[in-house]
Order: sequence, then C-alpha cells, then structure tokens
Amino acid sequence: MRKFTLHTVDTAPEKSKAILEGAQKQMGMIPGLYAVMAESPETLKAYTQLHQLFTITSFDAEELTVVWQTINVEHECHYCVPAHTGIAHSMKVDPALTEALRNDEAMPTPKLQALKDFTLAIVRERGNVSEETMNAFFDAGYGQQQVLEVILGLSQKVISNYVNHVAKTPVDSVFQKFAWSK
Repeated sequence: MRKFTLHTVDTAPEKSKAILEGAQKQMGMIPGLYAVMAESPETLKAYTQLHQLFTITSFDAEELTVVWQTINVEHECHYCVPAHTGIAHSMKVDPALTEALRNDEAMPTPKLQALKDFTLAIVRERGNVSEETMNAFFDAGYGQQQVLEVILGLSQKVISNYVNHVAKTPVDSVFQKFAWSK
C-alpha cells in the first residue's frame, strides 16, 4: 500500500501552507491529520472550517465532546479518539465523561445520553431517523437547531475519520498517552 505524505510547511502545496503555519503557531505542532490533509488544500480548508463552525454552535464543551467522540468511536477512528480525548481535557471536560465515551458506556445525565443516542442514530441510519428518535431528542431539551448542528459535527468527523482510515495517520506523540482501539 502506498503511504500518504505527512507534509510540513516546507513540503505542503502552497494553498495549504497558511493553515499549517497557523496550526504550528496555535498548537505548537502540525497535527498528523493536518499533515495528511495538506495534500489537498481544499480538504484541509473544508475540515478546518467545519471544525471552527462546529465549535461555535449552541453545544457546550461536554456536548461537543459527546458528538465528536460518539462518532469517532462508532467509526473506530484510531487517531481521532485519542486526539479528542486530549482536546476534551484541554476544554476541562470531566474525564469520567470522556472515559464513558471512549468505552461506549452510558452518559452521566439523561440529556447527554439523548445526545449520544441521537448522534448514533444519525450516523447509523444515515439521517433517516424515526419520528420516535426525533421526539426523544426534542423531549430531552434539544431542538431543530441542534439536529442540524449534530449533522454539522458529523460532516466534520466523516472527513477526519475517513482520512485517518485511508491514510493510517499516526497518532501524534502528544496524544499517544490516550491511545485507543475498539
């Protein structure tokens, strides 16, 4: 199998350089996911824009983590589960919640469980969720806005999870302590 290139600022296509430079400045490193995506500037740009947009939705840090990690675990993403564990820690999300998500366990509150269940339904049913599923989500206190925001989060995660699967992106050293497999 052909190995995917892990680009640096020096080796990346011109249109990817600014995003890689920004990541280096902001995070002190270029995440492996970005290094792989840099081969396609449009994919890298789409992913980073979707990520930014998802982080400013109505979801708080716990809810963002529930959506991200539910999808990551369902997709069995060897790269994103550890990366989002580290991100959750930096966002001050309770480590018990993060561990429950990593281990596909029950959520600590009914509302977060409803979010996890709805996110899984969206993924597994490819958006064709039942009226019962929608009503359970609404009954938990979420609305139409959050339905659309889960889909936005899924859009972001499909890009990253699938890229990591095909590229076999190595887990960044900073996240290796959170290594995960199903």
